[in-house]
Amino acid sequence: MTDTRAALGVIGLGAISRYYLAALERSPHWRLAAVCDARPEVLREHGGGVPGWDDAAAMVREARPDGVVVAVPNDAHAEVCRAALAAGVPVCVEKPLALTVAQGRELAALAAASGTPLLTAFHRRHNDAFRRLRDAVAAAGSPVRRLRVRYLERIEEHTGGESWYLEPERCGGGCVADNGPNAFDLVRQLLGEVVMTRATVGRDVEGVDRTARLRLRADGGAEAEVLLDWAYDGERKDVTVTLADGRTLYADLLADHPGFKGSLWHEYEGILAEFAGLRAAGAAAVSGDGASGGLACLELTAAAYVLEETGPPTRRLPSGAEAGA
Repeated sequence: MTDTRAALGVIGLGAISRYYLAALERSPHWRLAAVCDARPEVLREHGGGVPGWDDAAAMVREARPDGVVVAVPNDAHAEVCRAALAAGVPVCVEKPLALTVAQGRELAALAAASGTPLLTAFHRRHNDAFRRLRDAVAAAGSPVRRLRVRYLERIEEHTGGESWYLEPERCGGGCVADNGPNAFDLVRQLLGEVVMTRATVGRDVEGVDRTARLRLRADGGAEAEVLLDWAYDGERKDVTVTLADGRTLYADLLADHPGFKGSLWHEYEGILAEFAGLRAAGAAAVSGDGASGGLACLELTAAAYVLEETGPPTRRLPSGAEAGA
């Protein structure tokens, strides 16, 4: 039987690619058609049974996929996305959209000019607990007054052996640059457009931001707090919403998903479904943001660094801050 699913190329076979590849096995929309990685040994180890390239532009040109996933290190996002968008190929890129706001704006403009869908992969918006929370907020009949997002982990446990996460020139920063966009997207899902109002950042002796307490405000006055920690003992990802009538709604993003990064399996299935919908809509799916919220979250990241309060290089959040005390 002929497989009528759209052909997807996966560029970058690092730690996060396994979630895309697993989701592809169950996807009714996409089939794996090509892979790309600059490391020959990684390509040799890939057992997907599809053609492999070591150059992303060549893969796009020669494989002619219906869409690509870009899962390379952050500093390579702009170059790879630019090549795909220039060829008119829809792009799903891991957050952050790019390393800098200037790069992000360039990609968004390229997507808008060509009418090519550009999706920033915010997997937490597809988390089942968060989606239930979002539905509950919409049905509550009372506006949101306060919102807290916690994104706490020990980064060394999550890198899959890839050192670039702790290299600010390649990551774009530290926890604010890499985890911040996922948290900001959850805030925007619930509050709409927000601005950064305060940023307290703790850095290690190498200057990498390991902790952050970030304050944001929505147009209607609702306040949000984002707590990030790359030195947390364990893992905690959750969202707490306080409504104007005093009720509290809560979502534990890791609940019911045992095992390390267990929630990501279903979240990446959601990303591929979202990407398929954008591709089907074509030019009509190209948002004003140009990247399905990716540019707005990149701008919030930059604002956090601009507002960062100075302090000793080893400064940490006060004891208990990770738990919102």
